[in-house]
Amino acid sequence: MSNRYVMESLLRPAVELYSASVAGSATFICLTAPWAVALAPSVSWVTAAGFGVLALKRTSEGMKILRYRRNIRRLPRYVLTSEQIPVSRRHLFLGKGFQWSPRHTQRLLEARRPECEVYVQPSVLYRMARELEKKMEYSLPWLCRLTRTDSALNPFRPLPPVGGSPIYHGVEPDETTATFDLGERVGHMLVIGTTRVGKTRLAELLITQDIRRKNAAGDHEVVIVFDPKGDADLLRRMYAESHRAGRQDNFWVFHLGWPDISARYNAVGRFSRISEVASRVAGQLSGEGNSAAFREFAWRFVNIITRALVALGQRPDYGLILRYVTNIGELYETYVENMLSEKAPQLMDTVGVLLGNGIAEKDLPRHMQGRQNGMKIWAIEQVLASDEGKKLWDPVLDGLRSAVQYDRTYFDKIVASLLPLLEKLTTGKTAALLAPDYTDLNDPRPILDWHNIIKSRGVVYIGLDALSDPVVAAAVGNSMFADLVSEGGHIYKFGLGDEEGGKSPKVAINLHCDEFNELMGDEFIPLINKGGGAGFQVTAYTQTLSDIEARIGSSAKANQVVGNFNTLVMLRVREKNTAMLLTDQLPEVDVYQKTLTSGITDVSRPGEGTDFNSNVQDQVSLVKVPMINPADVINLPKGQAFALLEGGRLWKIRMPLPADSDDPYMPASLKQLADNMEQNYRTGETWWTGGDAALSGGPNVAA
Repeated sequence: MSNRYVMESLLRPAVELYSASVAGSATFICLTAPWAVALAPSVSWVTAAGFGVLALKRTSEGMKILRYRRNIRRLPRYVLTSEQIPVSRRHLFLGKGFQWSPRHTQRLLEARRPECEVYVQPSVLYRMARELEKKMEYSLPWLCRLTRTDSALNPFRPLPPVGGSPIYHGVEPDETTATFDLGERVGHMLVIGTTRVGKTRLAELLITQDIRRKNAAGDHEVVIVFDPKGDADLLRRMYAESHRAGRQDNFWVFHLGWPDISARYNAVGRFSRISEVASRVAGQLSGEGNSAAFREFAWRFVNIITRALVALGQRPDYGLILRYVTNIGELYETYVENMLSEKAPQLMDTVGVLLGNGIAEKDLPRHMQGRQNGMKIWAIEQVLASDEGKKLWDPVLDGLRSAVQYDRTYFDKIVASLLPLLEKLTTGKTAALLAPDYTDLNDPRPILDWHNIIKSRGVVYIGLDALSDPVVAAAVGNSMFADLVSEGGHIYKFGLGDEEGGKSPKVAINLHCDEFNELMGDEFIPLINKGGGAGFQVTAYTQTLSDIEARIGSSAKANQVVGNFNTLVMLRVREKNTAMLLTDQLPEVDVYQKTLTSGITDVSRPGEGTDFNSNVQDQVSLVKVPMINPADVINLPKGQAFALLEGGRLWKIRMPLPADSDDPYMPASLKQLADNMEQNYRTGETWWTGGDAALSGGPNVAA
């Protein structure tokens, strides 16, 4: 494996061992029978030492060839327990690997040459053992169990069930620990891989480090995990790691599939400006084509309702918004009664007088007929239209008056796109989760608030149960992203110490989004585009680029999303365009190509004793090839990936397999975890303070 030669030629017989055996034999002869080689005993020791050094040198070179050949067929086993995962304040651990260079491209091309197939493919005995297992599965099961034993003592030990080709990682026997600088984490990371190739295992590896990491001041980092599927293993892993890190009292779970133990969450309950509520709700509606106008109408009516609720001292939620969108007159009456009772009680008496005079339905304006409490609304309108009523100018009242003056049929049409969304979020047990009753002290489930979560350095698992109800899962996920974007804007402007009048230092907020293409909308783009300034460090996991484009509905927006990820980790994929996202960013490299040429020339002069001349040559030339091809990404084994780290450095990495040893912190099942959490819920009687007091007691899990 010396660099002295143009062609390494590592896939070949280890001929170095031949000369090593000869040199070793000469060493033995010089030491035991120097007379056999005509040496005096005093000289034979020097000669033996020379032969010994040569034997050791050639043996070392030959063993490197054998090691490379073994590595190209089967990688060494790589297993880590949770305790063995390294956690650093400066680097993020990804596994083992090496930085890919033109030398590895050269070795990869060599491994694909036909004459090297015998060194790359499994041995004949290995293939015979696998055929025997197929034929003797029922007749000799004990023998099949022996040949399938995963032990180093088994000469027919089966390869790990990871598929793909082992040559991609085998081209470098001297791998190192693969890490990258945590300073690059704020540039966000995109992980792409098809189903069941190791995305979740990589997520567990990164999440484990994020949960256990502390900064120089001894503070933990915020960890938020979005899991559309509601993976029980991932939830159990986060639960165990939170216990191991001593953060069990600040571990939160929001799970649509387990509403009885889930924390509650009001996506529109906290805001810096009132208009944010309307933007979060209307932002989930389609804005393409003719739908854009209806989305603007929806924004306006939600904003009117929100302003009225805040003026009445009520916290907005999806349930209240749905209630007053379907019956805006009820909110109008409540607001007018509250305002008149404070500013002009005599006008409220006038309303009563008008109602007491008896108003017939036919006397009402057409847009008031058939409406619930239409007579009272008409009476209020009459009072407000009087000279004394005109003096009570109020911007919220003006918005409500314009809304109730719409014809009911027309009003229903312009909010038709808003109602299905609100009904998705307020149906069944989901309503109790997304529209929590802040006054119900008998409900022990805590209320999740992003601002307090970030201030207390919480660990949050969001399970959206998308397999059961993908529509609701997407709506809830979009709501949470919109809320996080708003919180990011607040942190960017004021930090987290605004309650004390100062700006606190930036907090690392590690946001892991599994299958993020199912969750993302227009809200996700500003989160990754501008969220770095607020401390957000997004790690997104998806299967293909087409999933992102199909979800957003725009190729330009999909490219905008992908362009904001500075770090790319690509496992095995099945779409060529997805693989080209990586390969198109890599340069072409020069590699050596060996060409064998031979020729025969007839001799035209008879009598010389020669009939022909032959010529055989090996020609070495430089050719330009891509550093890796899309096919290389498509044929990766499970648990292996190519990664562009720290400004475009290409690494080939493999992730550690989970150890089979029992984890004392890991609950045996999700039911056991749920029981533990339910037994240790603590109510948040101080929710109204908006500070840390509501959180300091721990929302959900006790040790």
